[in-house]
Amino acid sequence: MAEINGITVPFIPIVGNNESVRRTVDPVKSSFDSIFQEELEKVKFSNHALKRLESRNIQLSENDLSKIQNAVEKAESKGAKDSLVMMDNTAFIVNIPNRTVVTAMEVNDTNENVFTNIDSVVFAL
Repeated sequence: MAEINGITVPFIPIVGNNESVRRTVDPVKSSFDSIFQEELEKVKFSNHALKRLESRNIQLSENDLSKIQNAVEKAESKGAKDSLVMMDNTAFIVNIPNRTVVTAMEVNDTNENVFTNIDSVVFAL
């Protein structure tokens, strides 16, 4: 068995000219990692939000999803935690650290137009 820094390892390290261990990059793993990271960064919708979208007949296009994604990224860059994202006549409450839309509603359908427990408002343009 080989030894690295006094520790026995069950593999033979690849050593370069400067005696440092080189890391080989597996293109399949690298591709998976990048796709996985992209998926983690996308905005998700909670079950509650999905039910609200359906019951309120709110339809979102790819362009709308892109606008929400950009709004979440802006809010995240400013340190927001729970944001009201306004897009056209639709309001979305989004938990920024989890990148999750918590609920959605048409502004015209709300009784008082009062939103609580948010720390920021972002206009998705």
